[in-house]
Amino acid sequence: MSDLPDYRCTTPCVGLCSTVYGDLVCRGCKRFSHEVIDWNRYDAPEKAAVWQRLEQLLEQVVIARVEVISVVALRAALERLQVKVPADASPALHVLRLIPRVEEGGLPACGLRLRSHCATLSLKQLRDELDSAYFELSCAYHERRIEAVR
Repeated sequence: MSDLPDYRCTTPCVGLCSTVYGDLVCRGCKRFSHEVIDWNRYDAPEKAAVWQRLEQLLEQVVIARVEVISVVALRAALERLQVKVPADASPALHVLRLIPRVEEGGLPACGLRLRSHCATLSLKQLRDELDSAYFELSCAYHERRIEAVR
C-alpha cells in the first residue's frame, strides 16, 4: 500500500518491553504480546492497523489532558529540541515524544496547554499520567477485543 506513512512499517517498540515477563500488553509500546512476537511477519497493512489502533488510543489519552494551541509552535519545538518523530504521525505522538524534552513551565512555548483538570501536574506527573492512562486503555482494549474472542 503506497498511501501508508513510511513510519507505520517500522516497529513501535520503545525498548521497554514487558511482554518477555508475561504481560499481555507491553508497558513500553502498548502493543499486545502476539503483535510483539509476530511483528516481523506482519505485512504493511497489518502493521498499519496496529499503528492506527495505538494512535487512536493515544489520541484519546493526550487530548483529554493536553490542548494543542499552536501547531506551528509545536513543530518548531520538535525541531528545536531535536525530537525524532515522523512528520506524518498523529499530533498526539508528537506531544508524547516532546513532553520528556520540555522544561517545567515550557509547554506554552511549545504550543501546548494543560487542560484545567491537569493544570497542577508537573511535567513528570503528566508523563506518568499519560503513560498510565495509555497502558490502561490498551489493556481495556485487549480485554474487550482480544480476550472476549478467545
